[in-house]
Amino acid sequence: MTPSRYRRPLMVLAAVIAVLSLIAVGTVMALAFAGSVAPTWVTYSALYGLPAAFILMLLVVLDGVVARRRAGKAGRR
Repeated sequence: MTPSRYRRPLMVLAAVIAVLSLIAVGTVMALAFAGSVAPTWVTYSALYGLPAAFILMLLVVLDGVVARRRAGKAGRR
């Protein structure tokens, strides 16, 4: 089973990336509404932050599934 010390930081990192990316999306939309152009780094974080957070969360979920299956198989023996 993967230790909790490995899973929890990944989960927190994914959540932080997702929140920051949503803030960046809001910033890009607000600046576009005002008729201005957002800085490149804000646009970049808005475009690539959410997929990165989704992939990290997917890895955490798959790791949990694998850990539960391994624990279940060990209990049957």
